[in-house]
Amino acid sequence: MEPPYAPLSESCAKALGDKVYEKRKVASQEIEKMVTEFNNKNNSAQIRKLIEVLATDYATSRDANRRKGALIGLAAMGLGLGKDAGKYVQGLVTPIMTCLSDPDIRVRYFACESLYNVVKVARTAIIPLFPELFAALSRLVTDSDQMVKDGSELLDRLLKDIVTESSQTFNLQAFIPLLREHIYVKDAFARQYVISWISILNAVPDINMVNYLTEILDGLFVMLEDNTLEIQRMCETTINQFLKSIRNDSSSVRMEDTINTLITHAQSPNELIKSIAITWIREFVQIFGPNVLPYASGIFTAILPCLEYNVESKRSIKECAVSVNNSMMLLVSTKELKTETVAKIDLRSIMDVLSQYLTHNSMHTKIAVLKWIHHLFTNFPNEMSVHAKNLNTNLLSTLADNSDEVVLQSLSVLAEIVNSQESRELNDFNKSHYREFLLSLLNLFSEEKLILENRASLIIRKLCVLLNAEYIYRTFAEIIAEGVPNLKFASTVVRLLNMILLTSTELFELRTSLRNISNEKSADLFQCLYKSWAHCPVSTLSLCLLTQSYQHVSRLVTLFADVEITLELLTELDKLVQLIESPIFAPLRLTLVSKANNCADAQYLAHALFGILMLLPQTEAFDTLRNRLQCVPNYWGHDPVDERNSLEYKSGIDFDALEQHFIKLQKAHREQRIVHRKRSVITPESN
Repeated sequence: MEPPYAPLSESCAKALGDKVYEKRKVASQEIEKMVTEFNNKNNSAQIRKLIEVLATDYATSRDANRRKGALIGLAAMGLGLGKDAGKYVQGLVTPIMTCLSDPDIRVRYFACESLYNVVKVARTAIIPLFPELFAALSRLVTDSDQMVKDGSELLDRLLKDIVTESSQTFNLQAFIPLLREHIYVKDAFARQYVISWISILNAVPDINMVNYLTEILDGLFVMLEDNTLEIQRMCETTINQFLKSIRNDSSSVRMEDTINTLITHAQSPNELIKSIAITWIREFVQIFGPNVLPYASGIFTAILPCLEYNVESKRSIKECAVSVNNSMMLLVSTKELKTETVAKIDLRSIMDVLSQYLTHNSMHTKIAVLKWIHHLFTNFPNEMSVHAKNLNTNLLSTLADNSDEVVLQSLSVLAEIVNSQESRELNDFNKSHYREFLLSLLNLFSEEKLILENRASLIIRKLCVLLNAEYIYRTFAEIIAEGVPNLKFASTVVRLLNMILLTSTELFELRTSLRNISNEKSADLFQCLYKSWAHCPVSTLSLCLLTQSYQHVSRLVTLFADVEITLELLTELDKLVQLIESPIFAPLRLTLVSKANNCADAQYLAHALFGILMLLPQTEAFDTLRNRLQCVPNYWGHDPVDERNSLEYKSGIDFDALEQHFIKLQKAHREQRIVHRKRSVITPESN
């Protein structure tokens, strides 16, 4: 009759389960000799029977010492089998792996030791069991006992050596799902374990981990959040290794999936993650060129907020974001690929993102957004036309920005939108877009007093450079003349437009044109402006002086007897005197000594200036103008003036009608002031 634990002898079976380690070791030596003999005789039946005894009667025993005996016995079998251990590797490893999760610390440690010995002799035969071994080790590296951890680290290094040696037969495709499953672990030791395996596999020449980058890249970025500096360092190094591989050969990269992962992590609040993700995006833009354009909206979402960084710790992130932004703009600008670019780029999603960041707090971000909108309208005017209407409101709101640069850039965009709309018109010019835009601008000035006071001059001057200055002034004048309910606001806008017209270098050509009202076009423009300029008496005088309508000025001055002389009006007259002394009105001053047109213009101008002098109190402005008039020669003025010799008469303009219009508007202003005063008495304005 066979012993109950055959082929083990009774003494060996007893010693194998003893609590004393030395007795178990002696029993294991007997097992090693026994297995060597069985193997030499090719007695595989006895070998398998012995494996079954150790696995069934010992490895699963409730007695910890018997489990320890099973582990040392299985290790001895591996040593006895030597190079033939691979034939029985499944039977040897399975019971050992069961003991790796044993509640007894010593059993777990001995399991590590036993498995190490079996793997050491089995070598490449262990590869089919690698997924199970990897999963088991991922638990052991987090063990509470340091001895178990040390044992698992030895086993881990051995497995890495074997996988590296057998890289051509290693089933990477089957391993990746397991790696992806473990990559989101929270434990620091488990993270180190996973990162080390990714790094080792990526370093093997015969293994192309880039093929599976999309499976693990997200997990690597998540690990960068770990508070352990060593894990951050390992993870960053591994990610950099991948990027280096992609630079050398990008053919294996699934760019579409990878760039979406990068865009997600580029928005992380973690500076390290953000920096690495944006660095990758920069490389992808350079490597894949136009192929990244379908993801432009996501890239903008990632980089635009980074443009506001101004602290030293974030400088590299900002520089990288600027680089990406510039590279993307160059891609869109490539004329040779324009048709291809239009097909790839999703303008709707891009405009959604750009519109969102128009309200960003950062000046640099807003400027970048505005430059992009301008760039898109410049390159794709037809495709961008559908976005023009929705943009106008957002763009007008940026005119209130504290930064002049933002305001100027916004005006460039608004002007480009208007120009792109006009370029699609079949007629030479259609003022509807100008009118719509300038009406919106006037409404903004009316609603936002601060913009009117602080920004309006800058806005109008810039628009006169970007668009047609004459059409801007003509359209403003038409809108005001057709009826602005708030006459005080109309007067304020006219005063502003007049000051810009008289002093701005941008409007030199327009001033030159208006000086020659004998020209039909100039005369028409003058009459258009006059109808709205009549809201402001002093501005009307200025316009007429500019256009050399001196006879009309002398008649207007007499009408000031019916105009309420307020401090505001006197201040405007003071400024007018200063303007008369400026280089802009040098032709006017020379007219005072000119004998042209039989001295008609000179005499009418002198009468007009003496009239203005009489309106002024005896201030510095009064003295200045009086001194000027004292320089007027007395060799004319005695003979009657023939008005037919004046430039005003030669223009053919109906100045009588204009005068009646001026009187009518001033009467309306007077009536509105009376109504306003009555209301202010009845309902005092609250502070």
